[in-house]
Amino acid sequence: MKSQVEKLDGLKHRLNIEVPPEAVAAALEKMYKQVQRVAKFKGFRPGKAPISLVKTEYKAKVESDVASQIVQDHYAKALDEHALNPVNYPEIEFEGLKEGEALKFSATFEVRPDVKLKKYEGLSVEKEKLEIKPEMVDTIIEDIRKNKASMVPVIEIRAAQNGDTAVIDFHGRIDGVDLPNGSGKEFLLELGANQFIPGFEDGVIGMQPGGTKKLNLKFPDDYSSKDIAGKNVEFEVKLHELKKKVLPELNDEFAKSIGEHQSLSHLREEISKDIATREEKRVRDDLKTRILHALVDNNSFEVPASMVQEQKKIIVEDVHHRMEGQGMTHEQFHEYSAKWDKDFDKSAEFVIRSSLLINTIAKKENLFSTDDDFEKKLADYAKQSGIEVEKIKGFYNKPENQSRLKFRMTEEKVVNFLIEKASIKELAKDKLKPLPD
Repeated sequence: MKSQVEKLDGLKHRLNIEVPPEAVAAALEKMYKQVQRVAKFKGFRPGKAPISLVKTEYKAKVESDVASQIVQDHYAKALDEHALNPVNYPEIEFEGLKEGEALKFSATFEVRPDVKLKKYEGLSVEKEKLEIKPEMVDTIIEDIRKNKASMVPVIEIRAAQNGDTAVIDFHGRIDGVDLPNGSGKEFLLELGANQFIPGFEDGVIGMQPGGTKKLNLKFPDDYSSKDIAGKNVEFEVKLHELKKKVLPELNDEFAKSIGEHQSLSHLREEISKDIATREEKRVRDDLKTRILHALVDNNSFEVPASMVQEQKKIIVEDVHHRMEGQGMTHEQFHEYSAKWDKDFDKSAEFVIRSSLLINTIAKKENLFSTDDDFEKKLADYAKQSGIEVEKIKGFYNKPENQSRLKFRMTEEKVVNFLIEKASIKELAKDKLKPLPD
């Protein structure tokens, strides 16, 4: 076998490989004999048909199979010979196999970059200063009170006002035609919550219970249903009654109704702890992102385009799945992904750059996750989730799941190392520099 390597643009390489005629002939002869042993021909016992008949009947298939096998075997040998490390499947080009001639083919692919670390210790990063303010606790307690509020009729005789819950019948029409899904009976409309299109709730405010009113409105131009976006609509509304929310009194009895809390002060303490745990994680996650951006900014190198495109597909599919869960249609997502295509490119490139740097640092600093780390992580998952450890192990027996978890564990070790060695400046949240898009 003869092989020659060409360096193309960026990280692209092409291997030009020539397999001598005798090797091709030997491979063909071997394959024909294998076929001869199992092929069935009328008038011949299995394995007794003349090789000339086998060649006539199976020539195309044998040559195709032999060519594929020769390309696969000699491509692998050429990679070893030239110490090349591809990151994607090769593009193979060859004219075809001809008996008695050498087989020539080329394989074009990208190689893994040789990442040279320039700076990874002493990175300068900003970190949000953790602050747990009393207002944060107050907000959560108020949300709990709202969830436990009682709905009672408004006794005084007055018009509907912001904050009321109006019990209404409504019926919508566009050009005199009933609006699909545009009517309701005894619907509870919280005035000020912006549940309906602009102008609807404002039109109900000021109505008296028992009264009716026609509202001439317009659907927003960017309304989710394109067939009615921007169109004029008439709603006929009848107000039956008004209700209002009565919040429970804020005292020890209220706290005891929220679970195992001894008093209001105890409830506040527990909420404060929960907020601290959540905020610590948020601040830590933000610091991780900042340290990785600093790492990427300080260590430039060529990135394989094929790896970026593959990562982009993963990101787009993940976003598509999440958006679909929120009610976005395929057509809407197509428009969304086209609009943010360059951002997907940037995100994918950042993931690949940071991943390659993490692996390089892990190798240099001996920070790869170990089997012991892996077993401990599974035990922790079992303890946190209450799922039997054997079931968790079953999930991570799949190579792709195990590989992802082990990389995340290695990434965690590397990030901890980078943070420990970094120059960190704590700032209030509103003083932090925004992260790159």
